[in-house]
Amino acid sequence: MVNRYSIEEFIKNTEQVDKGEGFFELETPRILEVNLDGLVWAKSGAMISYSGKIKFEREGLLENGIGHMFKKAFTGEGATLMKANGKGKLYLADSGKKIIILNLQNEAIHVNGNDLLAFETSIKHNIKLMKKVAGMMAGGLFNVRCEGTGMIAITSHYEPLTLRVTPGNPVITDPNATVAWSGNLQPEFQTDISLKTFVGRGSGESIQMRFEGDGFVIVQPFEEVNMQVSSS
Repeated sequence: MVNRYSIEEFIKNTEQVDKGEGFFELETPRILEVNLDGLVWAKSGAMISYSGKIKFEREGLLENGIGHMFKKAFTGEGATLMKANGKGKLYLADSGKKIIILNLQNEAIHVNGNDLLAFETSIKHNIKLMKKVAGMMAGGLFNVRCEGTGMIAITSHYEPLTLRVTPGNPVITDPNATVAWSGNLQPEFQTDISLKTFVGRGSGESIQMRFEGDGFVIVQPFEEVNMQVSSS
């Protein structure tokens, strides 16, 4: 069924509306509005519009010390984080993915580098290298540990599912479908040769993430399969 609008009707049905929700506001399920008065971190390339006086700057390779050096491979497409600084309204989106706002209360969460959209400056971020899944994920070399008190926005293809991890009941996930996991969990990587005929991996193997302990894992019903990660 084709929806038909007059121009006036279309504007009324789609125009931006202030909801008064604060710093991060979901303008639509797939567009994040940042009511900016200062600084915010965001995924480079995620800006779709802004109003006001806002300046953008890519994160320097050594800005947060040698431990944060990650060259060009943050998302698998050469993108990094950017800083948006100023006062105005900033609109962020990422390939039409669903956006989830999480309000951390002195907590930590690990987010797949491809699924972190934005976060407040009160959140400490530390980029972690996952060598064993190099080339397997879209940006799969990296996940980002976000810790502290403040808001972060993560993305998911379609509706995410959260799986509880309890002692003695590990959860196994496909790295390409894994969005985030609780800060206290440290996944192990395992190879399941028996699955090699069911997956289209160039290596002929299935690499999985194994979570053990007490926490949660967020997965999406979509595999962000293989974009070659640059190391230059």
